[in-house]
Amino acid sequence: MDTENQATSTDWGPFGRPLFNDPQSRALSRVGVVDVGSNSVRLVVFDGAARSPAYFFNEKIMCGLGEGLSETGRLNPQGRVRALAAIRRFQRLAEGMDTGPLTAVATAAVRDAEDGPEFRDLVEDQTGLRLHVIDGTEEARLSAQGVLLGWPGSYGLVCDIGGASMELAEIEKGRVGKRVSSPLGPLRLKWIKGGKKARKAHIKGILTDLHEKMGDQHNRLFLVGGSWRAIAKIDMERRGYPLHVLHEYRMSRKAVFATARFIKENDPEELRNRCGVSSSRMALVPIAIEVLKEVVKTFGPRDIAVSSYGIREGMLYEQMPQQLRDRDPLIEACRFAEAKDARLPGFGRTLYHFIEPLFHSARDERKRLIRAACLLHDVTWRAHPDYRAELCFDNATRANLGGLKHSERIFLGLALLHRYSNTRKGTRFEPLYELLPEKDQQAAEVLGKAMRFGAMLWLDREAKPGKLVLRPKKKVLELRLTPESTPLFGEVAEARFQSLADALGATPEVHTAA
Repeated sequence: MDTENQATSTDWGPFGRPLFNDPQSRALSRVGVVDVGSNSVRLVVFDGAARSPAYFFNEKIMCGLGEGLSETGRLNPQGRVRALAAIRRFQRLAEGMDTGPLTAVATAAVRDAEDGPEFRDLVEDQTGLRLHVIDGTEEARLSAQGVLLGWPGSYGLVCDIGGASMELAEIEKGRVGKRVSSPLGPLRLKWIKGGKKARKAHIKGILTDLHEKMGDQHNRLFLVGGSWRAIAKIDMERRGYPLHVLHEYRMSRKAVFATARFIKENDPEELRNRCGVSSSRMALVPIAIEVLKEVVKTFGPRDIAVSSYGIREGMLYEQMPQQLRDRDPLIEACRFAEAKDARLPGFGRTLYHFIEPLFHSARDERKRLIRAACLLHDVTWRAHPDYRAELCFDNATRANLGGLKHSERIFLGLALLHRYSNTRKGTRFEPLYELLPEKDQQAAEVLGKAMRFGAMLWLDREAKPGKLVLRPKKKVLELRLTPESTPLFGEVAEARFQSLADALGATPEVHTAA
């Protein structure tokens, strides 16, 4: 028997068995993770591409385990009941989804409460699930690794806020460096006596100490945690921002203070309804924004990015070999989508090499998006033809894809929209186009029309459809067809080639094989 299979769960560290057992099964792994936090209990089931896992199931129950912890030293009794019921539910759901054994962690509330060990044992007795209670620095490390799942090779300061604690971790060149934990969770801070003035002094004092330990951190600030995401939603509302995707949403230091004033000036109930924030989360926002203001003042980041990836994704990253970590999460997710949904998996690569001569001078970051678009060009073929273009745009801009700035989401969405439509005018997405400069909108149109034409030369994935040559000085777009592709160049293909040439401002020339 394989010695790896004989190993006990403790041989793999505090999180049990590897989440991706072997290279052959990684792409099909379905993994369940339970996160027992101070404010909420969540089950996430990841399914699909190992480097950029898809969220097969994601449910959160607000339990408030850490409510009153600072006063009593114990878990909230009602929160215990709710958390235990949530874990029972999640255990049963996981059985139905065939996740295998759930991996579960508990953070600040359970580790700090007097009755934390008792609660952990109760969970195991009643559900069979073993809670791994992690310390603050380990929580910081896992949250930082969650950020690295979406931003490989990134650098900056990861700030993860929970109900009862706030963790900081330094990341540089794809590695986690210094990390610290603090009691700056909103559930704890609400019990500070002396009102807002005393609370501000308390927050400032702790952050001064954290700054001494972490040093200057003037790069990007990555925000992880539900309270930060709620603040980002409010910032979007304040700005009238059209793309309601939290992951990779950017804020400036100035925006943080403007949003703090916006929160103060608006009725909390009305604001939460407008922004889609739960009442329990909204109750913590006024305190969380106080913390964020002081974090920004203390560390002075150059910019701020919201991360939807955190401790749960960090637990997946923990199990990945370095060669898997080094893969591009966007390309891996697009590869998986093509393999699962395209009519001819593998043709995306052929298509990329066919149209790449049109973009030979593009930067690497643009070629990465071109490659992603080619992999995704056929994954929505099952949709009704009248709606494919809009569905492509929707999928690209709102899908759970890592490693994409918002402007890049729009570029990818527009390219895929033009894969099925000659025009982008008159759609419900027009307000989103403003996030992309006009020249990039034009480039996305060229890419979409190149894919739209290239898809007409649909051959075996290994066959050569021909060659495109763009002569910009002469304003000529030349097509050299192969013997295999010449019969495919009919009237519709000719019209699409003409449309591509028009988008490039070029005259089309076609050379057919004998």
